[in-house]
Amino acid sequence: MRFLIALLLPWLTFFTIGRPFSGIFCLILQLTLLGWIPATIWAVYALTQYETEKKINHAMLNRD
Repeated sequence: MRFLIALLLPWLTFFTIGRPFSGIFCLILQLTLLGWIPATIWAVYALTQYETEKKINHAMLNRD
């Protein structure tokens, strides 16, 4: 679901992963027509990094 949000509303993705300042900057970038594509790429990249970090943290807690 977050990937769909990242494609349609890239700025909202940053708010869902707890990065509001990046979300505001992404919204400003997205307001320009040329900025929509970089904003989408940035949101998808940030989302994949967030999910990877979440998996690593989960693995570190359960490594006993």
